[in-house]
Amino acid sequence: MTIHQLEIQLIATIVAVACSLMGVFLVLRSMALMSDAISHAILIGIVMAFFLTRSLSSPFLIIAAALTGVVTVSMVEVIKRTGLVKEDAAIGIVFPVLFSLGVILISRYAGDIHLDTDMVLLGELAFAPFNRFVFAGSDIGPKALYVMLIILAVDALFIAIYYKELKIGTFDPGLAVSLGISTLFLNYAFMTMVSVTVVGAFDAVGSILVVALMIAPPASAYLLADRLGPMIFLSVIYGGTSALGGYWLARSIDASIAGSMATMTGVLFTLTFLFAPYRGIVSIIRRRIQRKWDFAQTMLAVHLLHHEDQPDAAFEMSVDHLHEHLKWEQKFAGKVTQLAIRQGLMLRKENYLALTDKGRDTARKALIL
Repeated sequence: MTIHQLEIQLIATIVAVACSLMGVFLVLRSMALMSDAISHAILIGIVMAFFLTRSLSSPFLIIAAALTGVVTVSMVEVIKRTGLVKEDAAIGIVFPVLFSLGVILISRYAGDIHLDTDMVLLGELAFAPFNRFVFAGSDIGPKALYVMLIILAVDALFIAIYYKELKIGTFDPGLAVSLGISTLFLNYAFMTMVSVTVVGAFDAVGSILVVALMIAPPASAYLLADRLGPMIFLSVIYGGTSALGGYWLARSIDASIAGSMATMTGVLFTLTFLFAPYRGIVSIIRRRIQRKWDFAQTMLAVHLLHHEDQPDAAFEMSVDHLHEHLKWEQKFAGKVTQLAIRQGLMLRKENYLALTDKGRDTARKALIL
């Protein structure tokens, strides 16, 4: 493995971890669309800063982009607070306008420079290591690597310091206000950090992958974890795995690195969505099927309890006639009977069924409920 390949993987992993870390709270706050809005809206900030500095390497581009992200959040909040439109509608109003203005300015006034709209959307991680950070005349590595390391450290520090406030403000804003937590400050501070993270990642990976890493890993972690701490940990693991898995997928099929990473976020989410132990689709279907059979066994137990020690017990508790009494298909009635016997709810005596103590308890509890 060459140094160049290692640098690409390091940059991608750090970007993924930083985006996944901040994305957790976006997903929990039902603000996933905000990452999409910020990652697109900052384009106009980059373009305006370029027109002022005439340099793509100027640090003012990052500052302007971050400020544009904050402005985007502020505009969405102002429109939402009017109560006339919901948050998703406010986002749908603000970011297409800002992003479109950025695209128009690029296509109209920057057509002869390498500020390309395709690169803005898709990015190209393979080029990130060529933008080097030179200190005291020495090349110490890709600039994107150090920028994202600093951003990741600041993100982690921010979450560590305000973990309790973020947790309460995310799950119960009313309680946060009653405890004296400034939810307005917290919200703007958090969205500022999101903007800075998006801007840092934007240069290397493009807006599409930023959105994918902000949303898919936290959403996958949400399907597995019931508590905030494990969810943050799992989100970071999902993000890092998507970055490394996407890189090696891109190498194996000679495809776009950013595109392959975004694909891996979708693959991992799909697998989790299907096979998560509790919230996965397969588990949900299995529980529904199990509830169907459990309910049928309970109804059978109730039927037997009603006719136990009654004059018609011999007829009503006959295995051959159960499907007639309960209006079931004969095959279904036979399967329910087998399951109930296996669960110890009843016994079969020749061609008749008899409840066990467990079966009587089950039937009585069902009648009480």
